[in-house]
Amino acid sequence: MTDPWTRWDAPTQRWLLTGFSRDPRERSVLLELTARIAFPTLVVLSLYLLFAGHDRAGGGFSGGLVAGQAFLLRYLAGGRMDDSATLSMRPPVLIGLGMTTAVLTAFVPLLFGGQVLESSVHELHLGPLGALKVTTSLLLDLGVYVLIIGVVLDLLRTLGSGIEDDVAAAARGEW
Repeated sequence: MTDPWTRWDAPTQRWLLTGFSRDPRERSVLLELTARIAFPTLVVLSLYLLFAGHDRAGGGFSGGLVAGQAFLLRYLAGGRMDDSATLSMRPPVLIGLGMTTAVLTAFVPLLFGGQVLESSVHELHLGPLGALKVTTSLLLDLGVYVLIIGVVLDLLRTLGSGIEDDVAAAARGEW
């Protein structure tokens, strides 16, 4: 049984934790707290940028970058990611899914006699809620959004694990 006086600040919940706990000497409680507060906020901001990108500055690329920053902050606070992380899909799958969605969305207008990357606006009437304007380029932005998140997660997975392996080797004196 561990002494409660030495483990009082250890995380007890798995919310935004990666499953790998860092050495208590390497932890920053302030950074972990900031990540817990900022992560959901940044994800919501990235979704806002994704959906507002057709009328204002933003879109799939900028929304994906903001979501990537949220995952980077989470990585810096909690360490490397594993299967029990917030996003359980592998980064190459996200990259392929985003690329496929973007490419198919770009070429679908050819089937209807249009040009590549041509978009159209559709208005859905939702009764008392009013009308909802939906553009077909939103699917392209969604594909780019998922692609960018996949690329950032893949970079964190490959570069981050290499850095952590180098630090562990240096600590063992193998450097």
